[in-house]
Amino acid sequence: MLSWFKKTALAVKGESGLNIAAIQDGNLSTPLATSESEAFKNQGNAHLGNGQLGDAAECFRRAIALNPRYAEAYANLGFIFRLQGNPDEAVALCRKAVVLKPELLPAHLNLGIALMNLGKGDAAEESLRRVVALVPEHPVALQCLGVIATERGDLAHAEILLRHALELQPDYVEAHNNLGVLLQQTKRLSEAEAYYRRALELQPDYVEAYINLGILFRKAKRFPEAEVSYRRALELRPDYADAHNNLGILLQRTNRPSEAEMSYRRALELKPSAEAYCNLGGILRDCRKINEAVASYRQALEIKPDYFKAQSDLLFVLNYTASSLPSYYLEQARQVGRLLTGKVGKRFSSWQCVNRPERLRVGLVSGDLLSHPVGYFLEGLLAHIDPARIELIAYSTHHKEDELTVRIRPYFFAWKQLSDKSDEDAAHLIHADGVHILFDLSGHTGHNRLPMFAWKPAPVQASWLGYFATTGVAEMDYLLADEMGVPEDRRDQFTESIWYLPDTRLCFTAPRFTLPVAPLPALSKGMITFGCFQNLPKVGDNVLEAWGDILAALPSARLRIQCKQLSESAQSAQMFQRLQRHGIDPERVELHGAASREDYLAAHAEVDLILDTFPYPGGTTTCEALWMGVPTLTLAGDRLLARQGASLLTAAGLGEWVAQNKKDYITKAIALSSDIPKLAALRAGLRQQVLASPLFDAPRFARNFEDALWGMWKSYQIKQ
Repeated sequence: MLSWFKKTALAVKGESGLNIAAIQDGNLSTPLATSESEAFKNQGNAHLGNGQLGDAAECFRRAIALNPRYAEAYANLGFIFRLQGNPDEAVALCRKAVVLKPELLPAHLNLGIALMNLGKGDAAEESLRRVVALVPEHPVALQCLGVIATERGDLAHAEILLRHALELQPDYVEAHNNLGVLLQQTKRLSEAEAYYRRALELQPDYVEAYINLGILFRKAKRFPEAEVSYRRALELRPDYADAHNNLGILLQRTNRPSEAEMSYRRALELKPSAEAYCNLGGILRDCRKINEAVASYRQALEIKPDYFKAQSDLLFVLNYTASSLPSYYLEQARQVGRLLTGKVGKRFSSWQCVNRPERLRVGLVSGDLLSHPVGYFLEGLLAHIDPARIELIAYSTHHKEDELTVRIRPYFFAWKQLSDKSDEDAAHLIHADGVHILFDLSGHTGHNRLPMFAWKPAPVQASWLGYFATTGVAEMDYLLADEMGVPEDRRDQFTESIWYLPDTRLCFTAPRFTLPVAPLPALSKGMITFGCFQNLPKVGDNVLEAWGDILAALPSARLRIQCKQLSESAQSAQMFQRLQRHGIDPERVELHGAASREDYLAAHAEVDLILDTFPYPGGTTTCEALWMGVPTLTLAGDRLLARQGASLLTAAGLGEWVAQNKKDYITKAIALSSDIPKLAALRAGLRQQVLASPLFDAPRFARNFEDALWGMWKSYQIKQ
């Protein structure tokens, strides 16, 4: 959070009572009482020094009434309105002052800062450079110019300006804070922390520095320190909406959704903003309040219609409800795509890639090149891609890396970071790399860069792996699928052309743990235990209704549910209430919260079979369960996402575990769980079965994937 002046006045708007536009420079009478107007100006300065802004403003008005050409009085009145949060009036007054007296430095300075408040960086820079022309080593002007350069992304120049301001004025609080912001952006976190702390030493009640420290601590996963910092900011300024919003982000990050929701709602009470509505939408989605989440995203878009994150998050959340028809989702996606295309100045129409290459240069754009479902599905494929046919470049959209990142990095010819680049700069970088085919691995999920794809930096662009519906982006040529996921008669659900992969669109990489498959629990417990490891938003009322019917038909059966949201007691209590509403006795249900991946996999020893969610089924969880010897009963729906479980289980050779509708789902659950010997035999050999299937056969999938890439490229060449 950048700042450029001390907020020492009340944030109230006032009116000068002056009609600035009506005062014509060439038609002013001679001042009637210059000495009296100067006396009012001096009296106003005295009031200003005592913090009596209303009295000061009245004095400056009277000075101007007596002398309509009194530049200093205009400038000082403009300064007051700037402090009172009325930058438009401040700009008008300060512009009048500099017209009357072009060499009046305070007028240029206050004009520049007021223009910054209005987000008019170019105009502000012009005024601030006038200040520096008058006084080359003016610390406030240099600091403000540093802020403008930071906001533009010219960080090297910004650092020079901010450090120079501190050389001139070592106790300049705002400069310490803003240099900390710049250092944080350039990943020099320890230096940034030192500058924030120095700002707080100089001004212990400096709220912005506490918020910036909180952001730094949150990103460094120093969560307790982040919370202390945010709460200190709120002690100092309880009505600071941004602090409530940032606290909400932290609480959401630390799996405290109910508290996060309260923080976001408080932020919105104080200051409705698109960002806070978007954040609230995310937590409402996580708490299974899907309709409220949709409404929150729509409120964000009412405030900021071109807010891509809200547009993208809205598309994502529509996948959680069966009431959202494929045709409705498609139209919403097309609208977002049209907005993205409209923002591009001039998309690329020619490319620098070799037209008839010996090997294709393929770029993968993702923020999930780490221990994440995308990484788990990608790792095996990367290990078996033939470098003589395909040259891979990674374009990471997230700075985070981990041990999986380290393992997959050597498979790439180059690894480039996009998280610090604008969409236009990222597009130019990829275009200059001469990429033949560019893959989006995110769709409308976190850290996506779909706006960059609208620039068309590669001649062929495709969506795959990380998403399960159309992107809506017209410049996305293909979406990779299999025929189970997208039957021929459902290709019209996409703006992209469907390119079919044989067998399966996904290939899972087996976990690297040495966990044995446990015996079927029902053999020792004498009862069936159904399991579900899906995130809570996927567990809709239709799902609970089906589970209720299944458990009613099997009086001895139990249900075990585990997900990160259930780590919070409030969410567990709400889940028990929902279960009861659907006739499920809480005594028959175990709820478990977040666990490490190894512990989560080991927990499969407690369940006999998995009951999938719908219309949003499992993906990674289904593959992991199969590897642990636990089959999943899924329901094939009417779109790619809803058919994901069916696609995975068919590829694994478990077609009988795919239900066609809700009634079939209930019937199959009862029948499959009733044959204990058959279930035990399946469990004993399931890991070996799936490892030999297309779902886990990485070499086979890699050949299919390479052939698809060459097929897309040859299709492009034919069209030229």
